Amino acid sequence: MSNRLYEELAAWWPLLAPPEDYADEASLTLAILAHGRGAPLGSLLELGSGAGQLALHMPADLDVVLLDLSPAMLAASRAWNPGRTHVQADMRDADLGRRFDAVLLHDAVMYLLEPEDLAAACATAARHLVPGGAFLVLPDVVEEDFREGHVAGGAADLPTAPGRAARMLEWHWDPVPGDGRYRVDMAFLLREADGTVRCLHDVHTMALRSRAALWAAIRGTGLTPVEAPPHLAARCGEVFLARKPLG
Repeated sequence: MSNRLYEELAAWWPLLAPPEDYADEASLTLAILAHGRGAPLGSLLELGSGAGQLALHMPADLDVVLLDLSPAMLAASRAWNPGRTHVQADMRDADLGRRFDAVLLHDAVMYLLEPEDLAAACATAARHLVPGGAFLVLPDVVEEDFREGHVAGGAADLPTAPGRAARMLEWHWDPVPGDGRYRVDMAFLLREADGTVRCLHDVHTMALRSRAALWAAIRGTGLTPVEAPPHLAARCGEVFLARKPLG
């Protein structure tokens, strides 16, 4: 995997993934986590938080800690979430020395290519949960549902990026079926305020796991699966929700 998307292109995230597009997703995520917790949330840790688009739409009185490996992405997140705590760390071995009502692992789970990486990240989540706390994993896709396809996005001249524009195309395909991975080729057209346009190509390797493999990694930490409300889960795609035992 190259790191252009999360390093040199980090400043383009307001255009590549406009934060206003994440309001509904943030609301759904919090509702599912509150259900898993069985109580209102007072604190949340997001593993692999990226540019912080979800946190931007979370209540100001919710104690949110955003953890990511990329300094550039954390810098982008701080611009949107100046009141939140940001931590540069690896989700596989991070230890913040505190516990949270909920831990969220969104699409960053797709970069945990090896089984031991996934197990380590789940262990980190469990370690940071209070008894009764909820852990939510939201992968982009699972092995059973993968189909080759593409998505496009981008925006122009937003208040956070005046005069600039970006267009993105992602092509998702599986060069070696059955190897537990798939490939995402990303093409970017980036227009500067002076009208200059450049094109970039980025390649990402993503994990392709079965539902059973994801549940096994979560259960392996001692967490107990919880059924998410169907009317909420149906709007989020694949949902893996678990709770830390009280005992």
